[in-house]
Amino acid sequence: MRALPIRVAALAAALTAALALTSCGHDGGTEDSHRDTGDSGDSGSKNTDVAACRPDDVTLTAGPVSAAPAAGDTGQVPVTLTNRGARCSLRGFPVVRLKSDSTTWAVPADRTSTPRDLTLATGDAALFTLTYVRGREGDGTSLPATSLTVALPGTAHGTSFSWSYGPVGATATAGTPDASVTAFQLAGD
Repeated sequence: MRALPIRVAALAAALTAALALTSCGHDGGTEDSHRDTGDSGDSGSKNTDVAACRPDDVTLTAGPVSAAPAAGDTGQVPVTLTNRGARCSLRGFPVVRLKSDSTTWAVPADRTSTPRDLTLATGDAALFTLTYVRGREGDGTSLPATSLTVALPGTAHGTSFSWSYGPVGATATAGTPDASVTAFQLAGD
């Protein structure tokens, strides 16, 4: 058997991962779409030539989800933001919260993800990914999430999606989900 150079092997692994994320199957997840009706605020963009994307002018879609099948497994929830308004700018990380009936947990940013200044024309899309570790049912330390709320940077109100992917694991810091969100990136990048 011939050994592949490391670059070729890494490219093959990256391509396989990309194809897995764009596959047609939902793996137990759902594909939800909601129009955000939150207040319009600064998206956190430093692009001064173009106004910040407004929540009223974007549509958020979650899925297809790669749900974690068992406790300790990792799942991914891609969320796509489509601009339905005038050209706008976007920068940074989304504000993401997991919720149960009585508790809300902020999902931290993946600090290995680098925010970029994005300009979205009408119809353009950006995306981010929520990665989480599934917790154990009823173990007292897992977070029993029932919904996911997503808001643009600098805004208070967001769009909610049903969470049907099981409890989310917690980190050693009490009440912090074992989860993270990437910065926005242009869809297709």
